[in-house]
Amino acid sequence: MSLQNYEQIVAQAVSNRYQNADKTKMDVMTALHNYRGLAPKLDRYVFNDGNDRELLNLEGTIPVRYKGSTYNIPVCIWLLDNHPFSPPMVYVKPTQDMLIKASRHVDQNGKVFLPYLHEWNLNSSDLVGLIQIMIMVFNEMPPVYSKPKTSQPPPPPTATQYPTPYPTNPPGYMPMPRVGGNLPYPTSQPPPTSSAYPPYPTTAGYPPSSTPYPVYPPSHSTPSTYAPSYSSGVNYPPYPITTSNPMTQTSNTEGTTASNTGTITEEHIRASLVSAVSDKVRDRLRDCLGGAQAELSVLQQQQRDLNQGTVKLEGLIAKLEHEQTELDKNVRVLREREKEMKDLVARLNSATQPLDVDEAVTTTAPLYKQLLNAYAEDQATQDAIYYLGEALRREVIDLDTYLRHVRSLSRKQFQLRATMIKCRAKGNMAG
Repeated sequence: MSLQNYEQIVAQAVSNRYQNADKTKMDVMTALHNYRGLAPKLDRYVFNDGNDRELLNLEGTIPVRYKGSTYNIPVCIWLLDNHPFSPPMVYVKPTQDMLIKASRHVDQNGKVFLPYLHEWNLNSSDLVGLIQIMIMVFNEMPPVYSKPKTSQPPPPPTATQYPTPYPTNPPGYMPMPRVGGNLPYPTSQPPPTSSAYPPYPTTAGYPPSSTPYPVYPPSHSTPSTYAPSYSSGVNYPPYPITTSNPMTQTSNTEGTTASNTGTITEEHIRASLVSAVSDKVRDRLRDCLGGAQAELSVLQQQQRDLNQGTVKLEGLIAKLEHEQTELDKNVRVLREREKEMKDLVARLNSATQPLDVDEAVTTTAPLYKQLLNAYAEDQATQDAIYYLGEALRREVIDLDTYLRHVRSLSRKQFQLRATMIKCRAKGNMAG
């Protein structure tokens, strides 16, 4: 489905349901543009108290790179109706052939817990950043693994003389790598009839590396070498000799002889315990590293936001300083003009002789004086023609008198205006 169709679905979902429809739509469309494996969907979400509500969610897969291969992790991101003020609710949704790998970031129900969600901020947090943090955390510890292949196990042997070589894996621990096919615990002798001890723990076969999701147990399991010794009667494989882990190797002849005969010794039990503890410590280190990297990413994002804010504030301060300088300059000019006006008023008030109106306006050159006189006479002639018209309208003068005076004044006005045009052309003044 195209982004245009997704945009219509998101617009219909957020309208009349979300308090900040525009921000929610922009955040969702940005995430869909960057991660095409997700799709929007309006569905009903049931809260822990039993209440339900129609909410928008992004369901699909996100790409996670694990041990050199890219896997598609199925997730579902629910947006509350006050998004982005409240953080989203994120779940891992395994398919039918997957199981959830519980960790400090994902519980048994598939709910995701991240520092980015705990420290959600409406100004700096968004869905794209959340998905990036999820990808980074899942790179270190994928939240799902493939279901073991189901097969009909053979009847378990019972032995009173052999203790369990590996500790039983409690919930949340990775299983030990299996040894060979779906066989009971190894021995070179026929199984006795007693059932006082549990059988050797095994796990199902692993799927091939082309699966779209990571496979557990972890990849540090080492290849094993099986000794080709068989006893008469029922054929059971001997105990595997692991060569890649130095803790499982023994240097004495007695341990080697016991391994070749299929007998489980204390060295085997100690090696299995060390391997289990190493796996647990490695898991804890991965959890701590993932949390630290997530917190570091959040801090780096905050640092970038603070740096951008600093640049904006410095720009605003520089602009205000420039405006302050211009304002001080304009105030200084206005004060100088105000002082000149006050001096002129004081000089006029202190004059002993009355002001001559004709001498109030003077010119600096004869050309300007001629232009000024021509303009004044032109305006006076215009006023005389106006009042002649008023006298004719009121029948103070007759029509012949009006026409005679208007003809004479119009001829004079024409000459005055021609004189003004020549003076402006001579003085290079605008017409």
